[in-house]
Amino acid sequence: MTLANIAELKIQAKRLRTALAENGQSLSHAQALELVSKQHGFRDWNTACASARNSSARPFAVGDRVSGTYMRQAFAGEIRGLSKVGQHDHIRVDVQFDQPVDVVTFDSFSSFRSRVSCIVDEDGIAVEKTSNGEPYLRMKVAATDPKHR
Repeated sequence: MTLANIAELKIQAKRLRTALAENGQSLSHAQALELVSKQHGFRDWNTACASARNSSARPFAVGDRVSGTYMRQAFAGEIRGLSKVGQHDHIRVDVQFDQPVDVVTFDSFSSFRSRVSCIVDEDGIAVEKTSNGEPYLRMKVAATDPKHR
């Protein structure tokens, strides 16, 4: 699931009208927009418009290849899940690492992570920080990703 944008919602409303018309049911475009908005969890079309992002502004999508640091260790991986969090432009992102990341810096001990979930801002920087003030996660869409926006 990706964060909805206005163009996608309008396309879904048009498909809904077409499908209902094929079954002999009529629905105005405004009614279709309202139904699609509710289906995505919005109170109404106006709320959906206020909450939606333009597709060019959407920072991440499920399936994007990403790279960066987790607990100050370099990683490459893939976004496996996204969800909007709260009223801010914060996103809960689930990242599957290509290779497990050792998050412990001691020579005599290791702790590997293969998949993590963090709340990040629109720049891909974790909201929460480690005890030394470093964000848990810093990520960006890999420049080689063909879906890169």
